[in-house]
Amino acid sequence: MSLSGKEKFSYGLGAVGKDMVYMLSASYILYYYQDILGVNAVAMGIILLVARVFDAFNDPFMGVIVAKTRTRWGKFRPWLMIGTVTNAVVLFLMFSAPPALDGSGLVAYAAVTYILWGVTYTMMDIPFWSMIPAFTHSGKEREGLSTLGRSCAGVGSAIITVITMLCVNALGGGEERVGFSRFTLIIAVLFVIFIAITCINIKEKSTVDVDAPSIGQMFKALIQNDQAMAVVITIVLINCAVYTTSNLVIYFFKYDFGGDTWYNSYTLFNTFGGAVQILSMMLLFPLFRKFLSTIRIFYVSFVMAIAGYFVLLFLCFTNMGNVFLLFIPGFLIFAANGMLTVLTTVFLANTVDYGQWKNHRRDESVIFSMQTFVVKLASGIAALVASLCLNLCNLNSDTSDTVSAAAGASGGSVAGLRMTMTLFPILLLVIGVIFFHKKYKLTDERLKEIQEASI
Repeated sequence: MSLSGKEKFSYGLGAVGKDMVYMLSASYILYYYQDILGVNAVAMGIILLVARVFDAFNDPFMGVIVAKTRTRWGKFRPWLMIGTVTNAVVLFLMFSAPPALDGSGLVAYAAVTYILWGVTYTMMDIPFWSMIPAFTHSGKEREGLSTLGRSCAGVGSAIITVITMLCVNALGGGEERVGFSRFTLIIAVLFVIFIAITCINIKEKSTVDVDAPSIGQMFKALIQNDQAMAVVITIVLINCAVYTTSNLVIYFFKYDFGGDTWYNSYTLFNTFGGAVQILSMMLLFPLFRKFLSTIRIFYVSFVMAIAGYFVLLFLCFTNMGNVFLLFIPGFLIFAANGMLTVLTTVFLANTVDYGQWKNHRRDESVIFSMQTFVVKLASGIAALVASLCLNLCNLNSDTSDTVSAAAGASGGSVAGLRMTMTLFPILLLVIGVIFFHKKYKLTDERLKEIQEASI
């Protein structure tokens, strides 16, 4: 039986809530602690990276736990709900640092809450994406559900990108510390509601019943799945590029674009970018899919992103007076990112079938646990790169005096910011497309052969 509209809506709604939470953490945790609370940028970068290294051990364990779970509600939904509730609580605490804390106490608080946030996010993210093979019976239906999930996740990310600073200032009455706490509480509650709807309305349809493997067996199976490894390494490179830019873009508008209107320009740019990213997943990707294979669309997306970064770099050093000119590179980068987000999930789902054909076991939980880990690892690396950039360029200030801060930023400082948020992503994307081209072999034709051989 194909998926019902109710199931698709419920799954999509869960994806919206899940990525609202993720984007809030990924894009604003460095800004909250470094620019608002005054924690040293390098200290925050190290905390974010160490937390992701810790997840290197946590994620595979969670994949094993999910694989071994057997309840009347299935093996995915119990962990999905438990992880969501605990993650929502930790998210609120993470953006509600006690005012009495400062110095080393604030650093310790940031480290503990962020590590706990990563653990609880893994707890719900792995079962959420592992449902894709269990929900579907064919590659086409799987691709459709992957597209839907990623498109809705993009909606959640875009919502946070567009409304966060507007809501923070409105809810906090101009005091960002208070505004972040109140805004995070609202997002956390919505997150729990959305995932609860997902858990109520979905059921596993085709879960393969296999013996739960040991940790050693799981790592061996993953290492033997060369196509899964090719995809996850490519995801790391893509997300490092994307998250480096997303971490620095608020500083770019605040310290480089500057002026009394920097805040309005930042919001306008994010609104445009969020809309483009959503439309690229919902309209541009399906349009390209009518004429091109998924792999060809993947290459087109890489070319678009790299071209967008070059245009952005050119504009930064020639004309910074009009935010609408930034829409040109913004369109290329955001549209490419939207399609790449969908495609990497589709490719990862395809490696589940490949792994079953090659290794005679269907390790969907383990493979999708790698997606969770590599995305968080990429965000940690990007945060460290961004923090080093901020520290070396001396870009930090009391947010109550942003205009004078922007005016005080030296030419060398803003040049370093511009080059970090453009040339570094370009380098990673070039490496990523070359690596993917050499390693990934699951064309549409090859996938059809594997599926026929597995029948």
